[in-house]
Amino acid sequence: MEAESGGDPAAPAILVLGAAGRIGGLLHRDWPTLLPGHDLRWQARRSTADPAIDDAWHIFAPLKDPAALAQAAEGTDTILCLAGVTPGHGGDLDDNARLAEAAIRAAQNCNEVRGRAKNGASDRKTRVLLASSGAVYGNQSGILSEEAPLTPANPYGVAKAEMEAQALRLGAEAGVAVTVLRIGNIAGLDAILGGWRPGFQLDRFADGTTPRRSYIGVQMLAQVLAALVQHQGLPEVLNLAQPGPVAMGDLLRAAGLDFSLRPAPDSAIPEVALEVTRLAGLLPPDVPLPPADPAQLVAEWAALRDES
Repeated sequence: MEAESGGDPAAPAILVLGAAGRIGGLLHRDWPTLLPGHDLRWQARRSTADPAIDDAWHIFAPLKDPAALAQAAEGTDTILCLAGVTPGHGGDLDDNARLAEAAIRAAQNCNEVRGRAKNGASDRKTRVLLASSGAVYGNQSGILSEEAPLTPANPYGVAKAEMEAQALRLGAEAGVAVTVLRIGNIAGLDAILGGWRPGFQLDRFADGTTPRRSYIGVQMLAQVLAALVQHQGLPEVLNLAQPGPVAMGDLLRAAGLDFSLRPAPDSAIPEVALEVTRLAGLLPPDVPLPPADPAQLVAEWAALRDES
């Protein structure tokens, strides 16, 4: 069943593609409070067993039903594309680029419809925000800015890097503003905290430390994304994380999860951190971007689990 857009035509409208995924679940929980007065539209590929949910959502497959995508996107200000293929879940990684293209084509159509309705004089444009990944930086160490070269080290990173390049090129050709969001580790949705199992092991470097990576809390992620969809003139590329890398061992200790240590192989990278100065400069005063703290990251994840 497909929902009608409805709502106040003057209200800022946001279509979230892939809203049934893990990040989409965070936004569906928090955005009605964070974005009051917005026309929030949620898309999923499959119907659920709950008619109330299906009636409120747009249910279609973006790559198979472009007409449904165009209808869901009608009159939007922002299309946030969270839909994609991730490692370990099957599917064609090239669909990441195809989904990005579908979102951009839908935005292009929105803008053309507005232009025709106002004889080409519409100043309201639909833009696209694409969920990418820090995996595009590959195994580079140190602090990585948005200008760092992309050296993806696995097929997923390669697919995301190709998606970015194709999307930015297509956006320029289609007159659609595109921003790719290179998201760091999301505490609780990651392979460490979220992927913990009994017998879990972490690499231990010669100085006694465990790998350090950029993280963002689940609540902080929802707040940051809510702020970004309200910000005009976003850059083409934006790292998304909290400042300062977090040691994976500290994260598991904060969660009270047991683990053992093993000698880190020579190929292991001690620290990979995303530079987030650009992000911090875009956020309003009421959305501060605090340094990543293991205890706070765990607390946000625990609150999410308690509600689910």
